[in-house]
Amino acid sequence: MIVLLRRGSFACVLTAALFLMAASGIHADTTATLSQLLPRDHRFEVTNPGEAVAAIVAGCDRCDWAEPGREAVVMKLSVDGGYSQHLLLTRGEMPAEYRVMLGPLAAGPHRLTLERDAARSSKGAGEVAIRSMDVHTYGPSAPEYAWLNRAPILHARPGTVERFSDVPLMMYVEALGAPPAEYRYTVIFSHEDGGTPTDRLMATWGRSTDIEFVYGIQPGQSGEPREEYQGEDHEILPFRGRRAGNHPLLWVATDNNMVTDTGPDAIRFAPAPALVTLENVSRETVMDVNPWLYAIMAAELQREGRIQADAKPGSARIPDPRTFVYVEGCGELQDATAAFDVGIRGPDLAPVWYPTDRGDARFRIARSGCFRVAVPIPASVEPADVTAIRVRAYTRPPRRGEAPLAPGKGSAVMSRINALFVLDAAFKPQRSALQWTGRIEAVGEGPAVDLPLRPR
Repeated sequence: MIVLLRRGSFACVLTAALFLMAASGIHADTTATLSQLLPRDHRFEVTNPGEAVAAIVAGCDRCDWAEPGREAVVMKLSVDGGYSQHLLLTRGEMPAEYRVMLGPLAAGPHRLTLERDAARSSKGAGEVAIRSMDVHTYGPSAPEYAWLNRAPILHARPGTVERFSDVPLMMYVEALGAPPAEYRYTVIFSHEDGGTPTDRLMATWGRSTDIEFVYGIQPGQSGEPREEYQGEDHEILPFRGRRAGNHPLLWVATDNNMVTDTGPDAIRFAPAPALVTLENVSRETVMDVNPWLYAIMAAELQREGRIQADAKPGSARIPDPRTFVYVEGCGELQDATAAFDVGIRGPDLAPVWYPTDRGDARFRIARSGCFRVAVPIPASVEPADVTAIRVRAYTRPPRRGEAPLAPGKGSAVMSRINALFVLDAAFKPQRSALQWTGRIEAVGEGPAVDLPLRPR
């Protein structure tokens, strides 16, 4: 089971498991004996041909993403005797649902085979138990078909599966336009080995998972589809690679999980994408409705030695993620960076302010749109203890070859505070009742500006 870090203690394994099951929509009798161990065949009949998605409810004895040597079992999936993909059971002992794409299947009988990849599985992980397997196909007339049959398949970056690090946990897709004409696919990885240190990630993104756009498709000017992927240095490049059916094949190629459209044979992953709408919210809201992602995030940080109770800014370590207050806001930065001050009710009811940049300019937001930030709070707080928030703006540093901008030139124009929350013992967001919409400007190097929160 994933070790869940309470403030000062470890959480109850059974409680955490039940929470993860509930978050997956699984309501199983926990007294039932797990059975149907690997290897296992699942035979099924396809009536209408289409894109197949398998829902596999499974757990593995003694698996714990936070514990070296017991992280996960790696399963090999085959369809009708041919290799399909690998699947990591990242979510511990109690059965949880994993949804994967099996690709296009013709009408008729088929066989899905699950085997343990002993060479890649943690040596201390126990038996895998399958609670259930179900396969559903989506034909061309189904609304899901349009975005399922174009979803990419990811090949693993060498070393990631072997170290149980930076693994793809979930894929989601945005359908843009009315009717939808553009589809954008994004993967949530458990972490990134390269790029921004963990303490800065929490201060400027409110997470240590890595959320990366990997592939998009939309109509081109000539009527042919225009396909693109996010390559090294975040460059958006045209996709010209191979496919499995209609599914583009991608390879994770960098330590910060950028991809390429060519690569060697490697194990691959095909998580079934979840359709999401992200209007006036950040990408991190996908984690909020899938809180098991926070649990795995924290477990990987614990295993890699990145959690330390008294971690200081600049140390690349953080306290327990459940000691943070998370803020989601939307705004436009004009030649500026920005930070928030979070007001926590003090003994005399006046707010005690905690700055999200923690006194370090590198910990400030440098992008417009909807964004997530987080700041650790020394004492345990409840959502109702968050009573105020204010924003500060700073004129941005000069770009390469650019003269410094005049003080006061930058500004942050805020339009929304969507959420203020903490994570409970099982990593489920517990929200404050306060929010705000409007228009307030903070000027670079000027005073902090209060945002008038109101009950939602």
